[in-house]
Amino acid sequence: MIENFHAVIPAGGSGTRLWPVSRASSPKFLHDVLGTGSTLLQATWERAAQLADPAHTWVVTGQAHAEAVAAQLPRLRADRIVAEPSPKDSAAAIGLAAMLISDRDPDAVIGSFSADHSITNVGEFLAVVEQAAAAAASTGDIVTIGITPTYPATAYGYIETGGLLGIPGAPTARRAAAFVEKPDAVTARQYAYSGGYRWNAGMFIMRAASLLELIEQEAPDLHAGLRRIADTAGTPGWDEAMRREWPQLEKKAIDYVVAEPAAAAGRVIVVPGDFGWDDVGDFDSVAKLRQPVPGESTAVSVVGEAEVIDIASRGVVVSETGRTVALVGVQDMVVVDTEDVVLVTSRAQAQLVKKAVAEAEARGRTDLL
Repeated sequence: MIENFHAVIPAGGSGTRLWPVSRASSPKFLHDVLGTGSTLLQATWERAAQLADPAHTWVVTGQAHAEAVAAQLPRLRADRIVAEPSPKDSAAAIGLAAMLISDRDPDAVIGSFSADHSITNVGEFLAVVEQAAAAAASTGDIVTIGITPTYPATAYGYIETGGLLGIPGAPTARRAAAFVEKPDAVTARQYAYSGGYRWNAGMFIMRAASLLELIEQEAPDLHAGLRRIADTAGTPGWDEAMRREWPQLEKKAIDYVVAEPAAAAGRVIVVPGDFGWDDVGDFDSVAKLRQPVPGESTAVSVVGEAEVIDIASRGVVVSETGRTVALVGVQDMVVVDTEDVVLVTSRAQAQLVKKAVAEAEARGRTDLL
């Protein structure tokens, strides 16, 4: 446990690139999409539990998902679930949690960790967060974890890093020079192989007071609205304040409201991390994370209880029905079998699944969303 540390788990988004497993009513963080025996949310909770006491762990999620979140996390206190009436992106979600935490613990350091990411080396992750917390506590700056690139990804934003800062307790901490949007393939290769850039995993560690100061400076209307909500915490007026104030809040990511302006002002620190991080953004990620181990007799990985007949094929099968799936002579395929939809795609085209969701919506098939 880290002294004065509070974990915030934003659990939002619909995960359309993992449809039809991920739906608006049951997003990807509520599913065991990697076949590990835990949902992505539960795995995130278990990591956070090694950093912060349950009384210091908060989940911000949609009102429609609050009951499922509570069911999956029996150790999560009911008063630590912040239920959003509608999606407002991460600045409002994390900002409100930070305000509620700061009102209780003015010296709090908070860490924000998405509910739907995968981390394979938990020990290294914890060590990196400890460095980040030390840097945040001693400097008052915003600290982010920059993932060491393993390939030239075009689906992630990047962070340009500067020199070592020599912060006690955070020997690998560097100054963040700039946040960079998702690059094209040529630029991604330059970033990945330069040694001077890290993937932006959206993990932020900071003093709650520092975050709130920056939100007030960069988005005063957002700060004021959050303040009006937070002032009703624990009172009968909470629900009415949420109904009144939440729809008026600015819908923006914390990167734009806080991280980028803070970086331009020299107030962002990067702690590099190399702990097997993946945002599980599509079925290609699922296939990569579920690669068969050496010695397995098949080149097809299975998530779920399906019986797979594999003839000279390679890929991943995700099943919610248990039906038999036969693959014959196909390579790098993804088959997803649910009660009402069967999805077949290739790993190379997995990013396009979200277009199938858009097409279903255009056809009026809201029952599939």
